[in-house]
Amino acid sequence: MHVDIAWQDVDTVLLDMDGTLLDLAFDTHFWQKLVPETLSAHRSIALEAAHQLIQQEYHAVQHTLNWYCLDYWSERLGLDITAMTTAQGPYAVMRDDTVPFLDALKACGKRRILLTNAHPHNLAVKLEHTGLASHLDLLLSTHTFGYPKEDQRLWQAVASHTGLDASRTLFIDDSEPILDAAARFGIRYCLGVTNPDSGMAEKAYVRHPGTNDYRRFLPALQPEE
Repeated sequence: MHVDIAWQDVDTVLLDMDGTLLDLAFDTHFWQKLVPETLSAHRSIALEAAHQLIQQEYHAVQHTLNWYCLDYWSERLGLDITAMTTAQGPYAVMRDDTVPFLDALKACGKRRILLTNAHPHNLAVKLEHTGLASHLDLLLSTHTFGYPKEDQRLWQAVASHTGLDASRTLFIDDSEPILDAAARFGIRYCLGVTNPDSGMAEKAYVRHPGTNDYRRFLPALQPEE
């Protein structure tokens, strides 16, 4: 699906964090490898059994705020997920195309707002190790509002909080259900990231245009005279 953005009609760019501005490989390693291995050792169960148990737990709360909540997972799994996140922090890295894109958005007067489902501790750890915050105008964790991005109440709250005009907003994320929710709210441009995880094959979107490199937008993002 072709990406055709009339940049002169965009005031606000909402950006997801994991897989959109940061490489999702960090989270893939953490949740699909480190957590099962730690649980296996902690409970003295086979690694395969730990994987199965965790997949069931993940699936049970998918698309809810608990899915993203470190406190919830610490309690459910009996592991100190918060401490594990802190320890893994140095491995969080930005995508190569993130800074050039964010800086170009700033140069032509677009408001850059981070909108992440990440838990506030997870967000703080990643900001500390990536320097991402200095390239954004506002940082929002959906935990502050009490709803994930999959929920229309979140979009209403964010619009009210930021004063954004949905018809003049671009939203970028790596989850099709979340892009669907944004479109349903009325966000004019919804763009999917096809290569959120540097260690995995590209993904395709059914209902939204996608991109694998923000730098292709740079020629169109020239500062207005």
